[in-house]
Amino acid sequence: MTDASEKRLIVEHGVAARVAQVIEASIEGLGYRLVRVKISATNGCTVQIMAERRDGTMSVDDCETVSRAISPLLDLDDPVGGAYYLELSSPGIDRPLVRASDFERWAGYEAKVELTAPLDGRKRFRGIIGVPSADGATVSIHLPDVKAGLPSEIELPLRNLADAHLVLTDELVRESLRRGGAPPQDGDEDEGEEIDGEAEEPVRVVPHKPARQKKTKPVKVPKPRPDGAKPAITKAVRLKNRDSLH
Repeated sequence: MTDASEKRLIVEHGVAARVAQVIEASIEGLGYRLVRVKISATNGCTVQIMAERRDGTMSVDDCETVSRAISPLLDLDDPVGGAYYLELSSPGIDRPLVRASDFERWAGYEAKVELTAPLDGRKRFRGIIGVPSADGATVSIHLPDVKAGLPSEIELPLRNLADAHLVLTDELVRESLRRGGAPPQDGDEDEGEEIDGEAEEPVRVVPHKPARQKKTKPVKVPKPRPDGAKPAITKAVRLKNRDSLH
């Protein structure tokens, strides 16, 4: 695969796009890759930023490193324009696939893919993804649910990629644990279970002070079950509110 395989195929729009524009160069300068920026109405407004190392891993320390680097940039440019929660996380096991290299790295595993334009009358596909073409223009997907007489394997044009992510399966969990790229996600506080003799370590950190302050207090949480594993994550309250500054 060429360097073109590292270019993000899925880009944000609106406020999320403005946030991505502000932070992406800084994140890449630290040796990480921006995966996705998502704005939600959780807790009023939450800005979720997914990032990772080039090998697909992302620890709590990595999340904190990125958070410290981008917080001043977000304060200066204020792309959100109001108060919000900032959430830094790894992509998780059922990760988004946003680059051709992501498809290459996870070829042979099940994924859901949505296109911006219909292909053979449909936009949504679910099946086993293959290795992208040499130029990164297409990726094959094997479809187990096709009707009789229709091809079970087709080539998806990556230029029309609207959304794509891996499907959480036992096989994917085992492989993610083997690769060391499957930190648990926020939201599951049960005791950890082992898969093939390995148990996941708790890696979530929740700062108890506003992100505007320099120090945060890390709090470990109980181990989540691997079959519901979620990403390493840090959260901080962004108190930058234009109305409160005047």
